Amino acid sequence: MARKSIPSNDSLIPSQPIPAEARAPQGMDEIFDQIVARLYNLASMLVGEGEDSVKLVETALANAEVSVCQDPIKARQSNRQALAAAALGILEERNPGCLAAPQGLEPAGTCIEDDDLEAAGVSGEELERMIAGPDRDRVRNWLASLPPALRTIFVLRAVAGFSAAETAALLQSHGGPQAAAWTADAVRVLFRQGLCSLASQLLQASTAR
Repeated sequence: MARKSIPSNDSLIPSQPIPAEARAPQGMDEIFDQIVARLYNLASMLVGEGEDSVKLVETALANAEVSVCQDPIKARQSNRQALAAAALGILEERNPGCLAAPQGLEPAGTCIEDDDLEAAGVSGEELERMIAGPDRDRVRNWLASLPPALRTIFVLRAVAGFSAAETAALLQSHGGPQAAAWTADAVRVLFRQGLCSLASQLLQASTAR
């Protein structure tokens, strides 16, 4: 049976607190709770808030190749890769072709020439605070306005921290038949478009205050 359509704007970033079923089991330490919460936030930005995001967190924790005790950095990367792979499968199942690789994409002049988050005037830590803080509604609505492929690339690069090559590989492997032609260069072009859109949102917010 086909999954329901993409969630509404209101579900792209979860309300606080994180659902109980997505939290770490009772007795686990605070660090693990934070890992689970961040994974849920990442999942919700990719597929929307709710049952699918909870299942993605469970998948990520079950499929991670490295335990937190062995190497926290590698564990976080492994968790995010497992979550992202499963999330792309959900998006493709809901809306086949939504992650299709662009045809004949030419590098276009944008307001930002570098595919780095800070080129938009915000660091990864600042973006995370925006997502969780008082500006979360504005960020949520902005993310919801992006086309699925652009939103997915932005989240994988800016929030999950994947490189252009890693993002392209995830799309090729898990984004469905029409995503097989994604390249790192195409990811960079779309990510710069997302950064320009974000920079515009930040400028509007600063002039409105």
